[in-house]
Amino acid sequence: MLTEVMREGERDMDAEWCIETFTQERKHITDFLIEFMALAAKVQTDKQHVIFLLKKNVNKDIIRAILAYPPKKAPTMLEQWKVTITAVGQGYKWTNVRYDY
Repeated sequence: MLTEVMREGERDMDAEWCIETFTQERKHITDFLIEFMALAAKVQTDKQHVIFLLKKNVNKDIIRAILAYPPKKAPTMLEQWKVTITAVGQGYKWTNVRYDY
């Protein structure tokens, strides 16, 4: 019984560590967001911390573009951040496509 509780506590700590270090790197933005939100649900952290981690772990150029929005248009809620990150991230992907002619 005690070992089950300890194992569950270890899994929670592993999930917390995983979400803190989970970065976008070269993942497509929608794939990253799906995995990230699954980790956030597993950890059961508050929405403000999830927003903080999104800002920290998403591609820095995407976050810079969003933070350049006028204050009235800037996202404030988690759902707004997800939609905005997805939209900007998909646009950012297309600006980095290189064509060899």
